[in-house]
Amino acid sequence: MTWDLSKLYASFDAPEYLNDVEEMKKTAEAAVVQARDMGAVTVPALEEAIRVNEKAVTLATKTMSFAQLSLAADAGCEAAAAAYTRLLPVMNRMEEASSALSAKLGPVEDLDALIAESPLLTAHAFLLKQYQRNARHVIDPALEPTVLRMQMTGGSAWEQLRDQLDGTHMVDMAVDGETRALPLSEVRGMAYSPDASVRKAAYEAELAAYPKMEIPMAACLNGIKGEALTLCALKHYDSVLDMALDGANMDRATLDALIGAMEESLPMFRRYFRLKAKLLGYEGGLKFYDLFAPVGKAKGDYTPEDARAILVRELGAFSPRMADMIDRAFDERWIDMFPREGKGGGAFCSGVHPLGISYVLTNFDGNYGSVSTLAHELGHAYHNECMRDVPILMADYPMPLAETASIFNETLLAQTMLEKADRDTRIALLEQQLSDAAQVIVDILSRYLFEREVIARRSDATLSPRELCQVMLEAQKKTYGDGLDPDCMHPYMWACKSHYYSTAVHFYNFPYAFGQLFAVGVYALYAQKGPDFLPDYEKLLRFAGSGSVRDVAASVGIDVTDVGFWRGSLKVFEEKLDELERLTGA
Repeated sequence: MTWDLSKLYASFDAPEYLNDVEEMKKTAEAAVVQARDMGAVTVPALEEAIRVNEKAVTLATKTMSFAQLSLAADAGCEAAAAAYTRLLPVMNRMEEASSALSAKLGPVEDLDALIAESPLLTAHAFLLKQYQRNARHVIDPALEPTVLRMQMTGGSAWEQLRDQLDGTHMVDMAVDGETRALPLSEVRGMAYSPDASVRKAAYEAELAAYPKMEIPMAACLNGIKGEALTLCALKHYDSVLDMALDGANMDRATLDALIGAMEESLPMFRRYFRLKAKLLGYEGGLKFYDLFAPVGKAKGDYTPEDARAILVRELGAFSPRMADMIDRAFDERWIDMFPREGKGGGAFCSGVHPLGISYVLTNFDGNYGSVSTLAHELGHAYHNECMRDVPILMADYPMPLAETASIFNETLLAQTMLEKADRDTRIALLEQQLSDAAQVIVDILSRYLFEREVIARRSDATLSPRELCQVMLEAQKKTYGDGLDPDCMHPYMWACKSHYYSTAVHFYNFPYAFGQLFAVGVYALYAQKGPDFLPDYEKLLRFAGSGSVRDVAASVGIDVTDVGFWRGSLKVFEEKLDELERLTGA
């Protein structure tokens, strides 16, 4: 199954696409002029700013989505790459419009009074207040256009190169006695194979492949993090982490509580890794290529039709609206399911708000993990579904809250599957949940430590591939500890994970841990309240872009600055580990 992007445009030559691009250029220009020429900040002036920016963002969402999704499915698509490059200057003008509006709103003392006079402004209150807060972080208007143009040949170009390297890189691997060239994403997928020899061979082939592209990959990472440091200074942030937290609508108190609880949980997860090694037949730390090895005897040959039926049945029991959406996703081909040459690895969901649909990319291989991943990505789609009637400018929710619906779906699916499972299947499902949680807590913490160290070193000099590997191994040792075999780690995780190469979001890691544990806490509320919780849940998702992370969480009674909340969510996984030990007699 491949997705149908014709819902956006027929091609990059289609009149509809070309017309929208031209209209986007005109509207972005109009937004800049309107903001800069605004005299007194009045209700009519702010209403006009909202309307022109809404039109620009609508057009940008459609045109950029078409380019980016085309590249995700085929990294070698020259038309998509060219279109993406041509759109970047227009996106820059839209950013200049936002900066100009922030500068106008910065000194306004009666913004609340102005907002109260207009239903349109009231609906966009949080956004307008964000613009005002951002005034202190606006780049000097005399420099901003030049800086944004330089980013097109800097960070954005490095990010695009990294995706092309990853999407087109082929790995030589022996399969059934014959050496074949396979897409990197397909080789990574073999980490889930039930055959230990396949997992080991894939791991060795993957590691052997990275030196062939480590120099350009390192250049991409150095370029992107170097640019982040420059922008941090130009925007008057104390650190790149502060800049990331601001972009996530999250404060330090919340991050400190989260990271503190994660660090406290490391001994428990190390205990799990050693248990898994024992279940796989050896003592000591787990070998890296066994991190995703299936344990137990759960069904492992799901077809897409199986996955669809399970998700509609199990997730639909919670929300009929979600069942209808999942059926639409399959029937209308929102999903690009299987790995192939040129297609990016991993999985993601990309909402297209103007169309009311969400495109989902996965690399489905038939195991339960693939079904769970599909549930995860369709959780993002459900979040977008709950925001269909939210104004597009208010539908851009921050990363920490972006994982709420996806992890909730995973948790809901796992719980319903566990309730029906026999002993062997229960072992497999418990282990799968612990494996997923370990990635989002332990591995994410290693990525956080890695990125923090790389940015600190990048302020003085570029890092060589050898240094990046060293920093990565140190981060893995600090987090996995004796849970991982020190002679079988993954020094090239910095090249493997695309998140390090985002120019829009730095520290693209801790939000995943937030999402995992926050969603577990939200699920606990559902377990207490039952079906009556659904309206509160959908309201939480609907307004995720209308407040700070702390305020949105407080709307359902959760204090994210309380380390006790995070400990409570982590306790759930400790209980699962206790049960797994009992069931296996280990």
